[in-house]
Amino acid sequence: METAASSAETLKTKGKRKADPLWLKTQQLIIQSENESKERQSGTESRTTNFSTMYGRDLLPAKNGEENTKQFLFEVVHILLNYVSKSFDRNTKVLDFHYPHQLKDGLEGFSLELSDNPENLEQLLVDCRDTLKYGVKTGHPRFFNQLSTGLDVIGLAGEWLTATANTNIFTFEISPVFIMMEEILLKKMYEKIGWPSEEGDGIFSPGGSISNLYSVLVARYYRFPEAKTKGMASVPRLVLFTSEHSHYSIKKAAAVLGIGTENVILVKCNERGKMIPSELELKIMETEMKGFVPFYVNATAGTTVYGAIDPLSEIADICEKYKLWMHVDAAWGGGLLMSRKHSVKLSGIERASSVTWNPHKLMGAPLQCSAILVREKGLLQLCNQLCADYLFQPDKHYDVSYDTGDKAIQCGRHVDVFKFWLMWKAKGAEGFEVQVNKCLDNAEYLYNKLKQRVDFKLVFDGKPEHSNVCFWYIPPSLRELPNGQERSKRLHEVAPRIKAKMMEEGTTMIGYQPQGENVNFFRCVFSNPATSKADVDFLIEEIVRLGNDL
Repeated sequence: METAASSAETLKTKGKRKADPLWLKTQQLIIQSENESKERQSGTESRTTNFSTMYGRDLLPAKNGEENTKQFLFEVVHILLNYVSKSFDRNTKVLDFHYPHQLKDGLEGFSLELSDNPENLEQLLVDCRDTLKYGVKTGHPRFFNQLSTGLDVIGLAGEWLTATANTNIFTFEISPVFIMMEEILLKKMYEKIGWPSEEGDGIFSPGGSISNLYSVLVARYYRFPEAKTKGMASVPRLVLFTSEHSHYSIKKAAAVLGIGTENVILVKCNERGKMIPSELELKIMETEMKGFVPFYVNATAGTTVYGAIDPLSEIADICEKYKLWMHVDAAWGGGLLMSRKHSVKLSGIERASSVTWNPHKLMGAPLQCSAILVREKGLLQLCNQLCADYLFQPDKHYDVSYDTGDKAIQCGRHVDVFKFWLMWKAKGAEGFEVQVNKCLDNAEYLYNKLKQRVDFKLVFDGKPEHSNVCFWYIPPSLRELPNGQERSKRLHEVAPRIKAKMMEEGTTMIGYQPQGENVNFFRCVFSNPATSKADVDFLIEEIVRLGNDL
C-alpha cells in the first residue's frame, strides 16, 4: 500500500508538474504527524530509564548519579538530533505558529509557568521537545527572515562544547585555550581587513550593537581621554555621523555613552542606500561652523535592509582630511572579505580605525559571534581597564597580557570563539569563500527571476551588491491601478497580510518593512548555505499563492 510519505516521494521524483497546494499541504501534515508519532515511539522504546520517577536531584553531583545523568543527556541529545534533522527537511514546517496568549496559557501539556515544587525529568524532556517544536527553525532552508540563518553542524558542536566547559573568557588563568583561540581568530580577521596582524587589536563581544558601541567609546577616548575619568562635562559638544540607512545601534551607542541622539547626524543616501560622501563633508563643515566637535564617522558595509555598502575609500579620504575616527560597521558585510570575488566591494576598509564584524551572519556561526576590531593596538585596554585586583593581578606567574578581560566593558564574558575556531578548522578560508559565494549567487538568481515577472517589482534596479533582495509582490487587483495614494495604501498592506498567512501556515518566512518613502516591501536575505535555487523558486510561488487573492 502506498503511504503518504511514498506518494509524496513519487510526486517529487516524477513531478515537474505542479501539485494542488491544498493537497500537498495535507500530505505534508500527514507526513509530519507520522514522523512525530514515530519519534515519540522511538524515544519510548529506546529508553531503559523511567524518568517520571526521577528529578534533577538524582543527577550528578548526586551520589551514584552518573548513570542517571548519562541516560538523561542521551535523551536530550536524541531530542536535539531529531530537531537538527527536521531543520534540514523541506517537508517540515519552518514554524508551528501560536499566538502569545496560547503559549502563555499552555499547549498540550507544555506550560511556561514555574512552580515552587520540582518537576520530574520526564516533564523536563517534554519541555525540551516542545520548546523546539513551538519555536522557529532558523536553520530551515526556507527561512529567509533574518540576516542570521542556517544551522552549521560544526558550529553547533562547538556551542555544545562551550556550554559544557562553562567558563569565563576574561583571564588566561581560567580560560587558557579559549584565550589563545581568540587571539588567533582576531589575527586572521585583521589580515582579511588588510591590517598587519601584529598591530591590530580586538575582542569578541555580545553582538554587533555592542561592537558598534565599543567603536564610539574608543573613538571618544582616543580624542578626549579625560572623558573616561571626568565624564562628558569635561569635553566639548561631540557630534558623530552615520548614514540614514545605518543600523540604529549607532544612535543607541550615543544615548548610552551620554553623547545624545541629537548629536548623531544622519547623512543622506542615494537611491541604493549608500552614503553620499559630499553630503557627509557638508554635514561636517556645518557642525564645525556651529562650534561643535565632529569626532567619528560610521560607514556601513552591508546595510540591514538594502545590503548597501558605503563608498569606503571616499569616506576614508574625508575622515583623514578632518582627522575623524572612521568606523566600518561590517556586521553584515564582513563575511564578503572571505571571498576573492566579492571582497573588492569592501575596498577601503583597511583604512578604517575600527571595524565591527559578525561571523554569526554571513559566515553562519551560531549566535552569537561578533568582534570589534581596532587598528591601533592597546587602545581598547587603555580605554576600558580598571585593574580589578581580584582578577588582574600583575604578579601572576604567566604573561598577564593574555588576561584580556580588562579590554571589555563586561566582567563576565561568554566564550563565543570556540565554535568559530572549530568552523574555520573544518572549512578553512576556502570553505567560507564557497559558502559566501553561494549565498550571493542565490541572491542574484532571485533578482533575475523577479526581474522577468510582471507580478513582482524590484525596489531598485541593478544587481544586488550583497545577498539582500528587496521587492514588492503586486497582486492582480493592483496591477491595473494607477500610481497614487490609493495604490500605495493598498500595496502597503500586501506584505504584512502575506506574512501573516505565511507564519500561520508555517511554510516559509521572509521579512518586510517600509523604507523612507517606499511602502512595505519584502526583504529576502541569504546566509544559509543549505538554501538551494529550488527553495528560491518555492518562495516566489508561495508568495503568489498566499497573495493572489488580496
